[in-house]
Amino acid sequence: MGRKNASQGTPATAVLAAAGVPFVLHPYDHDPAAASYGAEAAQALGIQPAKVFKTLIVEVEGRLAVGIVPVSGTLDLKAFAAAMGAKKAAMADPAAAQRRTGYVLGGISPLGQRLPSPTVLDHSALALETLLVSGGRRGLDIELAPADLIRLTNAVTAPISSLS
Repeated sequence: MGRKNASQGTPATAVLAAAGVPFVLHPYDHDPAAASYGAEAAQALGIQPAKVFKTLIVEVEGRLAVGIVPVSGTLDLKAFAAAMGAKKAAMADPAAAQRRTGYVLGGISPLGQRLPSPTVLDHSALALETLLVSGGRRGLDIELAPADLIRLTNAVTAPISSLS
């Protein structure tokens, strides 16, 4: 994998470049009317939804954390809480998610967030050679190896998604 279109720089691509991690940018035309950012990315890029992952900000016992799950599924909040060693979790307030990460909804990348948070990646990622996550803005995904994503976000892996 090489780097394509370095002019599409975001904090996420800066983190990858600084770490010397190979990645590929996948820009696409974002439709503001899209109901699901992740599903839109998978369809626009012609990539299986199980390979495109969405980044979700979750509140766990008063602190924010990051869940990364395939767009083909949904975040299982009970499983996420268990992976965090907590009893329950809830989706974070959108404004709090944007403040914490420095990204807008639909463009929240697990990489290059303003304030890093504990991160859990769905274990299904381990079966993939590469996966796609948001590149830090709507209409831009980054393809990279799951091991690199885990290392750069200090993520743990756990079964945190359920198929929708």
